[in-house]
Amino acid sequence: MRIENVRVIVSSIFFTAWGYEVSYLEFIAALTSFIGVGLGITGKRITWPWWALSSALYGVFFLQYDLYASAALQLVFIAAAVAGWFGWEASGAKPGPLSLKLRVITVVLVLAATALLAPVLKDLGATAALPDTLLLFGSLAAQILMVYEKYDSWPLWLVVDLGYVALYASQDLLFTTVLYIAFTIMAALGWSTWYGSHRRAIRSL
Repeated sequence: MRIENVRVIVSSIFFTAWGYEVSYLEFIAALTSFIGVGLGITGKRITWPWWALSSALYGVFFLQYDLYASAALQLVFIAAAVAGWFGWEASGAKPGPLSLKLRVITVVLVLAATALLAPVLKDLGATAALPDTLLLFGSLAAQILMVYEKYDSWPLWLVVDLGYVALYASQDLLFTTVLYIAFTIMAALGWSTWYGSHRRAIRSL
């Protein structure tokens, strides 16, 4: 099968939800993302290939809509997936806490990066530049914390996903809103699971 034929197939509409046309590519990207997050909740190292695959698929998807910044972000997520694969032990993640100092530094860096980039994107005509930029850097921070096996990544994902729910709902993107409601629930499960694993590890010492 020719590459052009494959491109046509994956770009074809799979189904329509609330007036939003979901392509085969977007559906497969969302499905692999769900699998990756689900495996991440369990702390299994196999989560990272799924994260890399979903990021690659979303990168192609965003390029179809000329969303170059979002597509470039997927390269960062792929790099993080590679780092996570080699950084975690074969037995999986060993969750631990982030120090108070590093929590403060993380928040400050996210806010500072947002303050620098949001005005630039606003001048370029970006929609909802401030919340979108804040959630962008929040996602990056959460991903990095997950690579370093910090259970703090999950409450940060929880906040970020809730933010995306509000953002996409305000843009009437109902299908994407429902997706992020599911991601929010999964983030809560991840927080509970990783924190519980950390507490059990402490008690076993």
